[in-house]
Amino acid sequence: MSDVETLKAEVKKLSARAMQAKMDLHDLSEELPVGLENVMATAERVCETYAALNEAKASLKTMETAS
Repeated sequence: MSDVETLKAEVKKLSARAMQAKMDLHDLSEELPVGLENVMATAERVCETYAALNEAKASLKTMETAS
């Protein structure tokens, strides 16, 4: 598998993780104030996941334009 294909697979995985994290935060917000203690940890997970996704997408774009 080429580096571009590997990175595309990673972007796909990160995208799914980011979507799940976003949905977890959404679900948590609908139940407030129940689960209030979990909001910050879940929000941090969302931010970290989307940051990783954006970084992977940028790397992929760089690889694709270099090829």
